[in-house]
Order: sequence, then structure tokens, then C-alpha cells
Amino acid sequence: MPLVAAIDQGTTSTRVFITDEDGQVVSQAQFEHKQYLPRQGWVEHDPEEIWRNTRRAIVEALASKDIDERDVVALGITNQRETAVVWEKDTGKPIYNAIVWQDTRTNHDGDPYAYQQKTGLLHNSYPAGPKWAWILDNVPNARERAERGELLVGTIDTWLIWNLTDGALHVTDVTNASRTLLMDLQTLNWDEELCEAVGVPVGVLPEIGASIGKIGSVRARGPLANTPITGVLGDQQAALFGQGCLEENSAKMTYGTGLFMVLNTGTQLNISDTGLLTTVAYQVAGQPPVYALEGSVAVGGSLVQWLRDQLGIIRTAAETETLAGQVPDSGGVTIVPAFSGLFAPRWRPDARGIITGLTRFVDRRHIARAALEATCLQTLEVVRAMGGEPTQLKVDGGMTSNDLLMQMQADILGFDVVRPANIETTVMGAASAAAMGISLIDAPFTLGTPTTFQNEMAGPDRDRLIAKWEDAVLRSYNQA
Repeated sequence: MPLVAAIDQGTTSTRVFITDEDGQVVSQAQFEHKQYLPRQGWVEHDPEEIWRNTRRAIVEALASKDIDERDVVALGITNQRETAVVWEKDTGKPIYNAIVWQDTRTNHDGDPYAYQQKTGLLHNSYPAGPKWAWILDNVPNARERAERGELLVGTIDTWLIWNLTDGALHVTDVTNASRTLLMDLQTLNWDEELCEAVGVPVGVLPEIGASIGKIGSVRARGPLANTPITGVLGDQQAALFGQGCLEENSAKMTYGTGLFMVLNTGTQLNISDTGLLTTVAYQVAGQPPVYALEGSVAVGGSLVQWLRDQLGIIRTAAETETLAGQVPDSGGVTIVPAFSGLFAPRWRPDARGIITGLTRFVDRRHIARAALEATCLQTLEVVRAMGGEPTQLKVDGGMTSNDLLMQMQADILGFDVVRPANIETTVMGAASAAAMGISLIDAPFTLGTPTTFQNEMAGPDRDRLIAKWEDAVLRSYNQA
């Protein structure tokens, strides 16, 4: 029986899933990696730890179910997108930690819209390109070495593929390349003017290819030796693909470390004027690219992690549902989790996290509920920025296992929230892309019978909650 492997390299962990040809998960493994926070606003990962964990996860997934790796006919990869790595061409050693997509050190005072028409992105701390430039400018002799051809750069997909192929392939796909501020969305090529303006030599960049189709093969030694790599997608594009949103105007919302809504706009390239980003959704080899609009929120599940790890209010993420369910509301508390400023649709790097409405009455149950409300209210802002009159929202990601959160989300949106039986749509999207890349299947794997959450909140209650949120957000401005 043919099997498909998928690597999901995320912000907090690396996972490997192995599925059968029907999309049923046969085996999985997961390893977390350390978050480095050397300064306020800085977030880094160790690229070598990520590569070690990737190998460990592959081995564990194979061994735990005694899978013969020769049965694995395709490998898909999905990854945290804007996280930037620079390494030595000869040794494969990174010259600095990976700068994570959440990192704000590359904020600047220039025009954020300067390159939007060509790239679909804002020139701020989010894209990978300025992060590569920062490393080249701040590591001694790095820029000179880059100009001499001694260094390579990439997002995490590029870094993993380079290692999986023993340095034979220095490549990325169009979805990841579209998150760099260096690719022209129409030509799907690196733009020399953009590269010069941002400060990244074209020669250090990977080759850009399609998302679905034969990309290369794993090296001849080690786990999954010689397995074809046939699907590569940035994580949010993978979730869109996994949800089966292949038709124009279909959309999904992913609740992970951050919150990400992606709307398929077909082959039409739309540049937003409401704070959304334009990106490549996916490209099948030999076909035109499919584009998307995206609303990216920096803090989703990481707010729950903060309650657990920094404040010690909860012991486990799941505890938020229990605590929040014990009170009818947040007791007047509003949390604005602007830990890295505010992303879409406001794009306020000067915003900082605040908690308003505290009284002696408030306890950790109200704080937990306010954290869930913050997640729902940020989602509402992105949905409104997308426009239209939606009747439902497809959701996925780890946070969606929280039934209370999903009910609160339906209440705050005022329409249905639909959760698939299999909420692991990111990794399933990568598996689907890989399977389609070898023509094993002709459509994404099904995700099982969905659960629908319907609005139960009266309009005036919703309006009051939203008004409190908007007031609190304004208070978070000008705090940097």
C-alpha cells in the first residue's frame, strides 16, 4: 500500500505525518524546539535544532508503526513561512539563528506600501527579505561573503530541502517566495530592483518552483532515502489546500500560534486596500498560479502559551476552555495581545499588549475567557476586511479543538463556524499536495464529517463587546 509522508515545520514544533492513499493518518511524531528571545521584540530559532528534530520526527513516525520506508512514495513539506535562515554554502552551518516571522527588529519608518503593487506585501517586519538583509548587515563579513557566493539564504522549506538533499537542491516554491518582499507576483521571479532596495543579493536566493509536482528526491542515505519531494507549500497555503478551498472565493481560518485567514481569488491578482496581503495560494507545475488574499494576525495560540508559560495562570492550554466555561463573560476584561504590534488589518507596530477593565472581582477564569474573546475579535476584524457577506467560516488548527472557543467565535461573527473532523489541515494539505504531485490522487484528501457551530448571541450584546474591544485597541497604540 502506497504511503505519503508530510513534514509540518511550525513555529513551536516539527511534526511528521504518514498517511495512506485515502488520507488516513497511519503514524505521526512531533518534537518541540526552543524559542530564543534575546531582546524585546526579537524571536529566534536554531536552524540546526529544527533540522535535527525533522530527522527525529521522520524516524519516530516510521519506527512507531514499523513502517517500511520503501512504501513511502512521496514527501510533502509545509513550513512557517517568513522565518529566515542564512547558512554557509560549503559547510551547511547557519551563520546566525533563524529570525522568526514574529520578530519585529526589521520594522522601519519608511513607506510600508512602497512595494505592495509588485509583491502584495507591506514593507514591515513581517517578510523574510528584510530579515536576510539584517543578518547580512549584522554578522561580521556576512555581506562580503554573500557577494562572493559563499552564503545561501532561504525560508525553512529551503533549509529543509537543502539538508534533505545533501545540498543538491537550493529551491523554494512560489508560496514561500511570495512572502519575502523580493518576488514579483506576476512574473513569479526574483525582482532585481526589489533585491537591491531591500539589500539581498540575487545570487544567494534559491530557485523558485511550483508547489505541486516533482521538485527533487531525498538523499540516498538516511530516513526516506530517495523518496520524491512532490509538494511544498507555506503553512497557511497548505491549510487552504487541505481544506479543499480550490475554488475562487472559498476561504479558511487557521487558529495556530497566530491566526490566518486566506481567501482564494483564483488566477486574479487582487491588491488589497483594507490591510490584507496578496499572496500565491499554490501552483501546480505547468499551470498558472492561483492567488489569494490573506489576513495575518500575530498572536492567537501564543496568547494561551503566554498565560501558561509567563503568567502561570493555567497549567495546560486545554485548561482555558474549562476555566472560561465557568463564567458567563470576561467580567469586563479585554485583552489586546499586541505582543509584536498588531498585524492585519491594522498593521500598527507601535501597539503593545494591554489588559483593560480589571477590578477586584476578576479572577483567572475571566482572564482565560478574555483571552479567548481576543482570539475571536481579531478574527472578526480580518473577516470584515475580506468584505462580502459570508454565511460560514471554515476553521482549522490546534485551537479549534476548543468547543467553547468555536461557539464564542460563531457568536462574535454572527454566522456559522464549520470545523472538519480532522483539524490538522496544514499537514494534510502538504500530504495532499505531495500525493497529487505524483498523481496518486486528483483532489485533496477528505477531512471527515464537519461540526457546525451556530450563532447564539443577541446583536446588542455582540455590539457592546466589539465596542469595548475597539476602545481597548486604540489604547494599545503609541506604546512602543
